[in-house]
Amino acid sequence: MGDSRVTRTGRHPYNSRSNKCRPIRTPGGKLVAQKITKKTKGPRCSDCKNSLPGIKHLKSSEYPNTKKRERKVYRAYGGTTCAHCVQLRIMRAFLLEEAKAVKKVMAERQAK
Repeated sequence: MGDSRVTRTGRHPYNSRSNKCRPIRTPGGKLVAQKITKKTKGPRCSDCKNSLPGIKHLKSSEYPNTKKRERKVYRAYGGTTCAHCVQLRIMRAFLLEEAKAVKKVMAERQAK
């Protein structure tokens, strides 16, 4: 049985939240420490605060290095609001306009 100990890479030897590592066996049979990056919550909907589907969960500093299609969804409010909230917004705007039109027609009938 070989040695199962690994030495942490870098100058910070402590097992803190930002310095987690896991032992990985290389093709040469050597056991080395691989640094684990923290998972992010990812982008959230501005209305319902749910996670946005179709957009990668990356750190803010990594987004400029990704393609535009990986940062947003091609739809109205894509990348900031989920599809359901956009649908509700469109419906609400439509119903408000309909209510205004109905009110105008009723006022015209009253005038006659």
